[in-house]
Amino acid sequence: MSKKRILLADDDELLASLLNFRLKKGGYEVHYSANGKEVKEYLSHSMPDIIISDIMMPYFSGIELIDHVRNHLSSQTPIIIISSAGNEENVLSAFEMGANDFISKPVSPSELLVRVAREINKT
Repeated sequence: MSKKRILLADDDELLASLLNFRLKKGGYEVHYSANGKEVKEYLSHSMPDIIISDIMMPYFSGIELIDHVRNHLSSQTPIIIISSAGNEENVLSAFEMGANDFISKPVSPSELLVRVAREINKT
C-alpha cells in the first residue's frame, strides 16, 4: 500500500519542520510549502490525500486555499486548518468555506496525527 500524501502549508518553518518530521515518522509522505504561491503551484499538478494549512500565509491565505480547493479544483480532499488566530470568526470562516477540521496553535504533533488519521480513514 502506498503512503498517503500530505500537503503541509505553513510559513512558520520551525513548526513546519517539527510537524513534517512527526508526519513522516507516522508513515506519511509530506510535501511542504512555505507560502500560498508554492501551494497553488503544487496543486496545479498534484492533489494530496489531505491538506494541512495555516490560515495566515503570504500570497494566499488558508481561507483562499479552502476556496480554491473546493470551488476551483472541485475537490473534497480533507483540509485541516491550523492557526494561532483561533478566534471564533476565523474558525467559522474556515468551516463555512469547507474545512474539515481546525486546530489552534500551538499544535500538538500527536493530536495532529490522530486528526489526520481520522480524516484519511473517512475517505
